[in-house]
Amino acid sequence: MSALHLDQLRTLAAVVDLGSFEAAAAHLHITQSAVSQRIRAMEEAAGRILVRRERPIVATESGEVVLRTARQMLHLEESLAGELGADRDGTGAAQEHVTLAVACNSDSLATWFLDAMTEVHSAGHRVFDLRREDESLSIELLRRGEVMAAVTSESRPVQGCRALPLGSMRYVPCASPGFVARHLRGDDTSPTAALGRAPIVDFDRSDAHQNHYYRRLTRRQPTGPRHYIPSTHDHARAIVAGLGWGLIPEQLATPWLVSGEIVDVFPDRPLDVPLFWQHWKLQSPDLDALTAAVLDTARAELRT
Repeated sequence: MSALHLDQLRTLAAVVDLGSFEAAAAHLHITQSAVSQRIRAMEEAAGRILVRRERPIVATESGEVVLRTARQMLHLEESLAGELGADRDGTGAAQEHVTLAVACNSDSLATWFLDAMTEVHSAGHRVFDLRREDESLSIELLRRGEVMAAVTSESRPVQGCRALPLGSMRYVPCASPGFVARHLRGDDTSPTAALGRAPIVDFDRSDAHQNHYYRRLTRRQPTGPRHYIPSTHDHARAIVAGLGWGLIPEQLATPWLVSGEIVDVFPDRPLDVPLFWQHWKLQSPDLDALTAAVLDTARAELRT
């Protein structure tokens, strides 16, 4: 494959991110014809079709490989510009901002990940493009090159990435006292059988925690009706309000458990979900700083 130029790589990223040649041209302040020529030149150099020309435009499997490399090179360019431009006029006023694109699940964001972001942001020249995604799915964003790092439940490294253990997030099976009285007591069935028929509060349709927990208890699927509440705090509030039972991160559940607004349905039977930090194998001071902050914060907040 012949050499690719930064303007071509930048164009590929813009086309995929914005979904059309026209939008990429407007963003890059060039003509649509120039965008088309750059993509065609890249495809000729690679000997592969890199994008599917549909609406919106998406990368092919080969295009995702090139796109991941493109984003890495563009990040290095941005990082270098930040270092060289940080004190261009002796005052620091010309400092460039480096964008860190990362994926994180909602529960980690609500409990510990924001602390790591804040630590890195305090350096003053880093901004975040945060993609909120379930820990079982965030790996796909990394694989497609849409993010440079991700909090994930996948321990096997994506090609071109490192995987570092963070610890485990503990979830507690919770319900309100009123819900327990209505659904889990007062009949002849076992508490686990009653739990399987009781209403459930899921985060969204990709949230498998409640199913996984109940299968671990009984080797069966729960059959109860489901609520979908796609916000970590509102998911917990729905459980406190008695809409159903569900798993709440230990850090969030503790105040409500102490106040008695919710109870631990099965004490001493928590769900521990191992988490990993996967990131590009790239010599980047900004990515290294984020990784160090994430590892330090996770070490303090997650269970080992």
